Amino acid sequence: MKLDNVFGIHEQALQLRSRRSEVLASNLANADTPGYKARDFDFAAMLRKEARPPVRLVSTHARHIQADSGVVAVSQMGYRVPQQNSLDGNTVEVEREQAEFSANAMRYQATLRFLDSRVKGLKLAIKGNG
Repeated sequence: MKLDNVFGIHEQALQLRSRRSEVLASNLANADTPGYKARDFDFAAMLRKEARPPVRLVSTHARHIQADSGVVAVSQMGYRVPQQNSLDGNTVEVEREQAEFSANAMRYQATLRFLDSRVKGLKLAIKGNG
């Protein structure tokens, strides 16, 4: 077992869950902002992409358009389609965002628990039984 692969894809999953929490929190914070469009990304699709090296734009000159950066680039996110349009153009549906945020938080905690048990197992293996 290579030490680089001890945590598998869970490190990337934790980063993606964290980024998704930020996106969903931003949606909730802008629930009353006229014209605001709720954003999100497909977690499973992004995690599959993490298994392969991402292809992203790189600027080679200071006056070029800035390249996307971060765990999930803005260009990789989509807009959420509301079930019912609002008169002011805002697409945030608070109940849906809260449900998505809660589900994401539970999955984030599950990943943390998995990583914690993995670390404890490694510590036990290093120390031995006695």
